[in-house]
Amino acid sequence: MARIAAALFVIVLGVAAGAAQTPASRTVILSTTTSTQDSGLLDVLVPIFERQTGLTVKTASVGTGQALALAARGEADVVLVHAPSLEKKYVEEGKLHDRRLVMYNDFIVVGPEADPARIGGEKRAVAAFAKIAAAGARFVSRGDKSGTHILEQALWKQAGVTPAAPWYIESGQGMGATLGIADDRRAYTLTDRATYLAFSKRVALKPLVEGDTALFNVYSVMEVNSGPRVNAAGGKAFADFMLAPATQAVIKAFGIEKFGQPLFVPIAGKKDEDL
Repeated sequence: MARIAAALFVIVLGVAAGAAQTPASRTVILSTTTSTQDSGLLDVLVPIFERQTGLTVKTASVGTGQALALAARGEADVVLVHAPSLEKKYVEEGKLHDRRLVMYNDFIVVGPEADPARIGGEKRAVAAFAKIAAAGARFVSRGDKSGTHILEQALWKQAGVTPAAPWYIESGQGMGATLGIADDRRAYTLTDRATYLAFSKRVALKPLVEGDTALFNVYSVMEVNSGPRVNAAGGKAFADFMLAPATQAVIKAFGIEKFGQPLFVPIAGKKDEDL
């Protein structure tokens, strides 16, 4: 019996030693929104992170709702999204932690130059949405539970409108694809400014409503709490990287050379109440 116990002890030690010697994952899975991908920002930041750390980033670029759900299931290591109320819910539930603000830009309502609903110059997005509905003018929604879609739904609700076919069209796709569909249909849509600027040479849509505080668009980074496949160290490394002064400087300058204006404003260290 003593010999069996000793043998089992040796086996346990061997397994533990093998586990200790298993190298940490060199891959970081980033769950993020289509706007960070479509704007081109990740094409700049990810290579910098990989050079600095020796880690490899795999990006899942989906709507914010999907991005958060992936992370909550432990299928991502870190998440970068823009739906504050939904983010806070996941943190409160203990699925994500250490929510930190990274940057912001804004949403704009774009549409065809003809502007059939006559929303151009409207100061309030809710009023513009009410006009679009009253005119039965075509509107393309992402319809994908993304941060953009969540805001859009809130604006329709505030306008007292339940959007419906035939004038209301759901693309079920990311922001870049949705802009393309809206352009083809000569329709209105809600978009983050960064993606619009990145696609502005491909579409004829014009910014018609902007500057409303209701269109403020804040991005946060969060780490995933647990899971057998979660690379917690890698996730934290990427989250810390997004807040680092050098990275924030890159974000601040991103877009100026190509578009004549920055696509995002860095806000590391700030809190929701500071904005």
